[in-house]
Amino acid sequence: MEFSNRLFKNLVSDPIQQNYCRNVHGAHISKAKPTPVSDPKLLAFSKDMAQKLGFTEIDVQSPQFAQVMVGNETYEGMETYAHCYGGHQFGNWAGQLGDGRAITLGEMKHEDKFWEVQLKGAGPTPYSRRGDGRAVLRSSLREYLCSEAMAGLGIPTTRALAILSTGDTVVRDMMYDGNEEAEIGAIVSRVAESFLRFGSFEILYSRSDTENLQKLLDFTVENYYPEFHGQGKEGYVSFFHEVCRRTAKVIAQWMSVGFVHGVMNTDNMSILGLTIDYGPYGWLDIYDEGWTPNTSDRLPRYSYGQQPNVGAWNMTRLGQTLYGLIDDVSLLQKGLEVYQETFEQEYTKIRMQKLGFTPALSEAKAKSINEFYLLMASTETDPTILFRKLSWLSIRQENASEQELCDFISDAFYQYSTWSQKNIKDWTTWLREYIQILLLDAQDETLRQESMRAVNPKFIFRNYLAQQAIDRANEGDLSMLQELQTVLESPFAEHSEHEKWAGRMPDWARNRVGCSMLSCSS
Repeated sequence: MEFSNRLFKNLVSDPIQQNYCRNVHGAHISKAKPTPVSDPKLLAFSKDMAQKLGFTEIDVQSPQFAQVMVGNETYEGMETYAHCYGGHQFGNWAGQLGDGRAITLGEMKHEDKFWEVQLKGAGPTPYSRRGDGRAVLRSSLREYLCSEAMAGLGIPTTRALAILSTGDTVVRDMMYDGNEEAEIGAIVSRVAESFLRFGSFEILYSRSDTENLQKLLDFTVENYYPEFHGQGKEGYVSFFHEVCRRTAKVIAQWMSVGFVHGVMNTDNMSILGLTIDYGPYGWLDIYDEGWTPNTSDRLPRYSYGQQPNVGAWNMTRLGQTLYGLIDDVSLLQKGLEVYQETFEQEYTKIRMQKLGFTPALSEAKAKSINEFYLLMASTETDPTILFRKLSWLSIRQENASEQELCDFISDAFYQYSTWSQKNIKDWTTWLREYIQILLLDAQDETLRQESMRAVNPKFIFRNYLAQQAIDRANEGDLSMLQELQTVLESPFAEHSEHEKWAGRMPDWARNRVGCSMLSCSS
């Protein structure tokens, strides 16, 4: 294995070597060594990510791999460190934050591609503040599976290489209500081309550290946006516009599958446009633009429907940090326009694909899309199931009765047995108009249905499934974790043998902690 450690060579490392909590000034990273654990055990790993890093299955299942992936040992060439960054949390500047429970083992190079390999839960760093730097099985399993679920959906994301238990317990107050419990300790080894985020730039801007801000920007452009390298101010502007474009696209993709990040602080926004930091996230079991799973978000600021607006707000904060190096607010403003245009174009395109429409947007299609989302909001609707059911709808059903049409999509609704005649009429009217649009599009029906199933997943990582998998894993049963990983890695496939993982949220999960209510505790 080859480790490049480009960050140590090109960025500024904190001169203080000791690993104790402090304010770090004039540096991009700080050296930090993982704290050993007593009895590491591999619980699961991603074959895809292992292959991308050059590991064989034999490598991953070796005792040495487990020791390295909890920080007890290192491979030759590793230089371990934690990132320094700040961030706006819930709209307010929070100052220095940094990797408080994540330690990067180093940057691996395989087949000319670089990957940062990071341990989340490996012990305290200079940025841990009052934290212990550890993580529990509950949050680690959620991060591990959701990372791979997003990759399976084709959504840009940090990845998970493996999840391991540590043999130690960690005390956590899950809901911040004074009820502390000892939980099973765990570590996720997560991977990305880079873990740099908006807050990496913000912390330097907040301290007027222009020299190190310039170094970080030049390093980022040269290594992650090489098409803009060496172009001076024009390159910086192009870089910002591309970050705007990537961020808009990834948020449009979140929206298309009902994913709610839950804590879109600027320190949780990837400079590469990846989904990063899986904390109190959730998936829409019921279509509701105002829903958020995060119990700390009381407004709520980070609800499902607010995500596009928050993305624009966060882009403004990143643009602000670059103003002194670009010195032209109009060029930065153009980036925000790029963000808005990209989001609207991307989200419209995806929604058209999800409903099986041909690319040409007509007035009838726009009306159909708008009415569809309004109807979902008015009848407790599982959007994932409904889109998937529509991918099986045939234009030959245009003459079906009202009851037959509604029965066809009934699995997607929570209160279908109590529907009024108006509910039936509204949905039937929409379905008939929808079929007429499909008839006018004149596509091959089989190809249309297949293309719809290629963009409408059958499986998402629902919170109630996560909680069930956590409950079983805490008892030593990893079978559900393994089954969920199988379907989430290929969520568009039928997996008929795992049909039970595609169903609606059960009633018991509506108000259960871990299913509908989550905190940032890990």
